This record gives sequence, structure tokens and C-alpha cells, in this order.
Amino acid sequence: MSISPTAPKSLFLVVGLILIAAASRLLPHPSNFVPVGAMALFGAAALPKRWLAIVVPVLAFYLSDLVLNNTLYAAYFDGFYWGVSYWMVGAIVLMVLLGMGLLRNLKFSWLRVGGAAVGATLVFFLVTNFGTWAGGMLYPKTGAGLLAAFAAGLPFLLNSLLANLVFSGLLFGAARWAGVLMPQSTNVLQAETIDAH
Repeated sequence: MSISPTAPKSLFLVVGLILIAAASRLLPHPSNFVPVGAMALFGAAALPKRWLAIVVPVLAFYLSDLVLNNTLYAAYFDGFYWGVSYWMVGAIVLMVLLGMGLLRNLKFSWLRVGGAAVGATLVFFLVTNFGTWAGGMLYPKTGAGLLAAFAAGLPFLLNSLLANLVFSGLLFGAARWAGVLMPQSTNVLQAETIDAH
């Protein structure tokens, strides 16, 4: 099997869609209505290499965070802030791994994409709220403190779920419309390979 001549164009489109999704974080939006899980799932399903599936969503998120932290949230930092939340990166990597397990190299299914979006939402919720408890001073390091951290995150859970469902629909839908993701597969390479024999 070999990659068709259009594969670089498709790779460019997939990466472009992820970057556009990340840039949407810079627009006004309801709290936690962001495409983080959708970017991770789409990257997992559509990018041809596993390392790209992890690096592209993490880097896209980091770049949008860099802009947000040094413009909108600049008052909270002394000088230019280059930092990254390791809990957030961990959540993105876990969501990519979830997407690899549920979406990569499998027959395309909107139901599977929706289920993966629900799973990604739960991964994000559990990891980031655990990180807030474990890495911060806001909650006591007790079972009750951990429960309080999860309870504090509950009001944001619905928006996170809705965002993952909407953005997953937009990303996968745009890629299918552009012919990058064919009905038989969610993976860009499978959709664009031809038999060399």
C-alpha cells in the first residue's frame, strides 16, 4: 500500500482544522465551551502517525493557551508566561489515547464519535479536577477535599460535554465533507491509500 498524492493536502487540512478549533478558544464563549476533547479525538482518528496525533493537539492547545495567558489573563502573571499545565497536557494525551482506542482505523460511526466525546469529557473532568486538588492549595489533601474539587467542577461539566459534541461534529463533519475521512474509516491514511499491487 502507498499513500496517494493527495495525502499531504489532507494532512494539511486535518492539522488546519485542529489549529482553527484551538484558535476558537480566543473567541468569546461560555465557560468551558472549548474544543479540547474534540481536537484530541479528531487528531487521534485522522492524523496518520501516532506521535502526530499526540503532538498536534497538545501543541495547538499550548499555542492558544500562550495567547490567552499573555493577553486576556496577563494580569495574573508577572511578565510573559510560557508555562503549561501538566495536568492539562496529561488530560489531552489521555483523550488522544481514548480516541486511538475508539476511533482510529475503525469504520466511521457518528455514534462512536459521540461516545468518544462523552468519554473525553469525563477524562478531562477527572484529570483536571484531580490536578486542581493535588497540585493546588485550594482544597485540603483529604478525601473530602478531593470530593469538593470534583463538586466545584460539576457546573462546568455540561458545557464541556456540549462543546466536545459540537466541535467533534464540526471537525469530523468538515473532514468527511472534504473527502478526507471516507465512510469506511476514520483514519486519513486508510482513506487515502491505494493498493500498490
